[in-house]
Amino acid sequence: MQTTKTIQLFFGGKMWCSFFGHQIITTKNVTGHFKEFKCAKCQLELTNDEMGRKIFLTPQLRDINETLNLFYQKRHHLI
Repeated sequence: MQTTKTIQLFFGGKMWCSFFGHQIITTKNVTGHFKEFKCAKCQLELTNDEMGRKIFLTPQLRDINETLNLFYQKRHHLI
């Protein structure tokens, strides 16, 4: 019983990602070029920057993505 708990803690979340890498899934398409991502194992949130690289999603970047999404929807008459 104790061994099973230890294995689950060891291979769950951040330890899994440090050994095998993140399992990135797309959670939101902000525009055609900008997206928000999340790791399925450790819940790490990422977004694209202006160069297309993945960076950590901060509260400031989350607000920028929301505003960008609103402008995109208005321009393309999606609202």
